Amino acid sequence: MAIKKIKALHLVKTSKGAFWALRQMRELVKLGIEVHVALPRGPLVSEYQQAGVIVHPISLDFPVREPWMWPHLFKQVRELVLNIRPDIIHSHHVGTTITMRLGLRGMKIPRIFQVPGPLHLENPVFRSLEIVLADEYDYWIGSCKYTCDLYKRIGIEGNRVFLSYYGVDLENFVGRQGKLRELLGIGKDVKLVGMVAYMYAPKWFLGQTRGLKGHEDFIDAIKLAALQRKDFLAVVIGGAWDKAWYEKKIRDYGQKRCGGHITFLGVRNDVPDLYPDLDVAVHPSHSENVGGAVESLLFGIPTIATRVGGLPEVVIDGVTGWLVPPKKPALLAATILEVLQDLDKGREMAKTGQELVRQLFDIKKTAAEVADIYQQILSRNL
Repeated sequence: MAIKKIKALHLVKTSKGAFWALRQMRELVKLGIEVHVALPRGPLVSEYQQAGVIVHPISLDFPVREPWMWPHLFKQVRELVLNIRPDIIHSHHVGTTITMRLGLRGMKIPRIFQVPGPLHLENPVFRSLEIVLADEYDYWIGSCKYTCDLYKRIGIEGNRVFLSYYGVDLENFVGRQGKLRELLGIGKDVKLVGMVAYMYAPKWFLGQTRGLKGHEDFIDAIKLAALQRKDFLAVVIGGAWDKAWYEKKIRDYGQKRCGGHITFLGVRNDVPDLYPDLDVAVHPSHSENVGGAVESLLFGIPTIATRVGGLPEVVIDGVTGWLVPPKKPALLAATILEVLQDLDKGREMAKTGQELVRQLFDIKKTAAEVADIYQQILSRNL
């Protein structure tokens, strides 16, 4: 796909995660776009550079608790933009978006916020803050239909809101044999019920008492399910994003509630080689974009998810998987038992889901969508 040369500046708050942003930028480079990224120094910087992205090592995440830093931060982002002179600016996080909007006030450059998740929109204070900071040069890309609908519902014009899922490399989900059972030292007679997610500690200012990804709910559900069935093991893959104390708390809670029915593997860099051995994948999030449901369906794993955010767009209840209400461990436990009772049905549904997500989440397709969005926006701002 040949497109008019565009210079895009991306803003990312981390260089140890947000692989979805890296994948997108890599493909945008292939499409002929000159891609710059501003992000902190860290382990992924070299991967951006190898992908042909021009890296500017600067942290532009908004420091809410350090107001004395704001003037310097705004000066940095303005100087960066004046130096690069991009045609369009593309932010991937709430914090970098706030910095972008406050720091670039008055600069007539189109700005996009590609929204990685709807959490801030589900809180009236943060939702209002995000909207009030936007002006005529701001646009949005929702990474699920649910997010797009939220923006339209609160008054953002439909021609300023676009839909494009964050894509994945489909080839990474083909031909994997699975090594989880060997790692755990168990045979196929033991069923594996897995949860794959980072552990995000509750945010008191959002009224959270449990972690966003629902680890506590998963543990409670496993305890209840184990009262009725003993031939399964729950596996939690993933550790703390940035709060080690919270991971310890979750591990202690799991061992106390479930004993030998649950095991924790922490952060792993070989998740694609672990997924194929799961019999059931559970995504019990309280707020979500599409989350890990894409990965479990791409591997053809029977999938259970909560009815929140964009999850129902890929986990279609009774068609590609099972949906349960969030924060309802008893219902989650009953659904886990239902899926374990008829895994052939679960695999058939997951196969249907696999076909759906392969169509929606091919990174080549989604990057081309973003490139087209750039063209549409720039044509309006000539």
